[in-house]
Amino acid sequence: MEETVKQDVSAESPEMEMSFEKALEDYLSPEFGDLEEGSIVPGEVVKVDKDHILVDVNFKSEGQIPVSEFLDAEGNVTVAVGDKVDVFVSNKDEGEGTIHLSREKAKRMQLFDKLEEVQEQDGVIKGRIMRRIKGGYTVDLGGVEAFLPGSHVDLRPVPDMDALVSQEFEFKILKINRRRSNVIVSRRVLLEELRGEQREKLLETLAEEQVVKGKVKNITEYGVFVDLGGLDGLLHITDMSWKRIRHPKEMVALGDELELKVLNFDRESQKVSLGLKQLTADPWEDIETKYPEGEKFTGTVTNLADYGAFVELETGVEGLVHISEMSWTRKLRHPSQMVHVGDEVEVVVLGVDPEKKRISLGMKQIKPNPWDVVAEKYPEGTILEGAIKNITEFGVFIGIEEGIDGLIHVSDISWTKKIRHPSEVYKAGDIVQAKVLTVDKENEKFTLGVKQLTEDPWSQVPSKYPQGQLVSGQVTNITDFGLFVEVEEGIEGLVHVSEISRKKIKSPSEIYKEGDTIEAKVIHVSADERRLGLSIKQTKDEGEQQRRRPASKGYSSGAPESGNTLGALLREKLEAAEEARSEGEEPAEDEA
Repeated sequence: MEETVKQDVSAESPEMEMSFEKALEDYLSPEFGDLEEGSIVPGEVVKVDKDHILVDVNFKSEGQIPVSEFLDAEGNVTVAVGDKVDVFVSNKDEGEGTIHLSREKAKRMQLFDKLEEVQEQDGVIKGRIMRRIKGGYTVDLGGVEAFLPGSHVDLRPVPDMDALVSQEFEFKILKINRRRSNVIVSRRVLLEELRGEQREKLLETLAEEQVVKGKVKNITEYGVFVDLGGLDGLLHITDMSWKRIRHPKEMVALGDELELKVLNFDRESQKVSLGLKQLTADPWEDIETKYPEGEKFTGTVTNLADYGAFVELETGVEGLVHISEMSWTRKLRHPSQMVHVGDEVEVVVLGVDPEKKRISLGMKQIKPNPWDVVAEKYPEGTILEGAIKNITEFGVFIGIEEGIDGLIHVSDISWTKKIRHPSEVYKAGDIVQAKVLTVDKENEKFTLGVKQLTEDPWSQVPSKYPQGQLVSGQVTNITDFGLFVEVEEGIEGLVHVSEISRKKIKSPSEIYKEGDTIEAKVIHVSADERRLGLSIKQTKDEGEQQRRRPASKGYSSGAPESGNTLGALLREKLEAAEEARSEGEEPAEDEA
């Protein structure tokens, strides 16, 4: 049996004997197992399996660490047997000879040591912004998550907070709390330091008229703020382009690199005014030579306003076509009735003001003024025909030429008829013959008349109805001041209330009504004034005088005839006396 044992021992390999001897020496060494909990110690990977990594740290047994602590981003194991790794001693049991190790904690502690060293040396550390959280971002510093407050992201508020996620930056460490594993970082502090250094260098060399480069960092309605490298300058909207722009965003965007000219620099206040258009020639130089008055040019409509359209003649040179200069004949409410943005139009230069950089343009001047043509073609007195295009309360409009209408005023439709509304006589589309009365080119008025085609009937009234003549007519209208009497079609005379009767009457309607036929005496006539004055009471007076006129003094041969004559005279006197009493007059003495 002893021989068997000896054979077994002798059968052991030299490697096993040496491994055992080494392990025994380590075990008997005073330093073996002298590990402190909470410390980082070096170790050697002795085994890699599916779930765990065994690491020898010179203790009674190897430490077992989950394989998840040794995986890279793609899930691959990053160590192999024999690799040296630093691990953290979480706890150990001397009695049982067991030990718990952590690779992650070791890395974390080492990283915190590095962070504290960076903070002490006022250095910088790179990190990647991982995600947005309340009040700021989380930043990965290579295994430790730090907090980046929103106010420490940049020198100015960031328009798009989400745009920074997944980007890598350098940071300054503001605060470290190892016990709570809290780290606070700042990018703004670093930028301020860099900006201060750049500002000092820039201030040494910056001067007016100098051409500089900068990056657009903020855009407002009135201009653009440009970072010149430690100092901000303002590029005002009026200095961006020789042409008119409505907003700086039409030309630049955030982050754009621009080459600019220093227009003004106040070293004390460190304010810089910049110009972009000043790097190109001013297109307004010699503008009067390039665009003389009266010449025709082609331009593009760039903008519309209530008062007109802006037309670009070349880059940086715009002129205004006032709404009144767009059409000879159309009454426009807005320029969009004629043109739209982007339209190419022909214009005529009406005026140039180099000092104010203004050019007045006209569109209607491209064509002849149709009013000049109308004045020559239709002189006053011309008889023409046209269709009625529109009817209003005050008259009708006749189409004469394209864009030009002639007006027949309601008062020029008839010499004699009283027309309340032109629609009583005409309707749209009717063909009307009329005479040209006036052509006013300056005020663009074209007036016509229909009644002027015939002679005014009032011109014959004085000869037909002379003063003192008796006329007969029909009452057409009754007013408080008298009666209107039509003596023939379209010719009316007025019997004033004082000429109706010797009696005092309150209103003519007490005696007459419309349609009554009366006899009256012409007491006034005027063709110019178109007036015919009539009197009823004078007609009665003449009748009375005829009745009162005495008979012939010769006697008739027959007594009865003589008696009838005397009786008739007595009857006339009695009737005259009775009428005088009824009118409030005193009878004459011979009648009394």
